[in-house]
Amino acid sequence: MKHYRTRILAIAVIAFIAAFTGALTAAPAPATPNTGVTSTILGTATFDQIHVNAHTRQPDLWKAQIKTRGLSDAYVVDNKFAPGAATGWHSHPGPSLILVVAGTGTDYMGDDPTCTPHVYVTGAGFVDPGGTEVHLLRNETSGPAETIAVQLLPGGADRRIDAPAPRNCPF
Repeated sequence: MKHYRTRILAIAVIAFIAAFTGALTAAPAPATPNTGVTSTILGTATFDQIHVNAHTRQPDLWKAQIKTRGLSDAYVVDNKFAPGAATGWHSHPGPSLILVVAGTGTDYMGDDPTCTPHVYVTGAGFVDPGGTEVHLLRNETSGPAETIAVQLLPGGADRRIDAPAPRNCPF
């Protein structure tokens, strides 16, 4: 009978500790929503391994290299931003070339300790390196904005991975 009481007490203590520890464990922060952005996939294709070395006739002037292993999915995505619209914090598993085709887009990088805005106007472009790079793109103007994203991602991977707001950029 004594061992029985000891076991019950031990089980009760373990249950209490587990419940208390669970109460202290922070729940994961929720992802930030996409607000006011309409995305349309204009095209997609799957590529086998890519190995491209391109350069001008004078190699010192310009060179590009793309090398992948395994299948890759390519997307062309049209993103339309209402005034004040934002993508929400997110990442992509591969790189994206972003072309601002109308208005102004302001990009924030989650790993930037100062949360410095990077402003891009019509005709400008920037590279989202993808991977673990979390970012948010926002239209901070009173007019509409539009971007075209050309994305190269691992075959079969999710195109977008939602993320919580980083502590240095709480908005």
